[in-house]
Amino acid sequence: MGPTDQVLADLTAEGNELDGLLVTVEPVQWRAATPAPGWTIAHQVGHLASSNRIAVLAVTNPDAFEARRAGLAAGFDQAIDATAEEWAGMPVDDLLAQWRDARADLADVLGTVEPGQKVPWMVTPVSAASLASIALMELFGHGQDIRDTVGAPVVGTDRLRHVARLGTRTRDFAFMMNGLPVPAEEFRVELTAPGGLRGGPAEGSTVWAFGPDQAVQRVTGPAVDFCLLVTRRRHRDDLALEATGADADRWLDIAQAYAGPPSAGRAPGQFSSP
Repeated sequence: MGPTDQVLADLTAEGNELDGLLVTVEPVQWRAATPAPGWTIAHQVGHLASSNRIAVLAVTNPDAFEARRAGLAAGFDQAIDATAEEWAGMPVDDLLAQWRDARADLADVLGTVEPGQKVPWMVTPVSAASLASIALMELFGHGQDIRDTVGAPVVGTDRLRHVARLGTRTRDFAFMMNGLPVPAEEFRVELTAPGGLRGGPAEGSTVWAFGPDQAVQRVTGPAVDFCLLVTRRRHRDDLALEATGADADRWLDIAQAYAGPPSAGRAPGQFSSP
């Protein structure tokens, strides 16, 4: 199985897991407020469906996607909120069906992208595997908002490796979006895969490592915590992540794995540790 096939399989599995939770949520609770200000569960699912449709457009009609991207750039947050509001107005069964169709269509079209081919996206053209990783990151982040709303626990699986890798690759973007100089040196990130002990790897547990081993600037901790951080679903004070070096420490304050302007994220102490 190639890298695109693997991430597409993981994207489908992540969507299926969230789908399994959503079918247990009563229709009235779809109108419940989530931790994202102004967004209900319906808004979260509507955003996921809309994002999948935009990604399908990027693959199938790049010119139409570029026009859509230009509209988003004029007021990113406002455009995203408006689209989520539009989709959230659907009856619950219709919205769930639309999301299912959108994510199935995305998996299908990404599977047709030739190796080495780039797809236009929000910041820069990306590979099919990268776009699938972005969609998985969105699923994890918005899915966590839904889980927090209904009181479901954080779900950590090996699928999060794609989110963790994306979180490390967007380091420079996070610094630029916050008006800060991009560190000249690479960072080393060592993350204990789900199933390891919080605060450090247990003997025999898997560690996901990114960046040169000799790097001075370092981040260590549980992979689930890192993914919650880069999706801005937990404050760093509530996570077991450790930074060595001033630049790495600054990064943990601003890290984001998604396009768009920086967000405030969650307040410290808003949620218990995963």
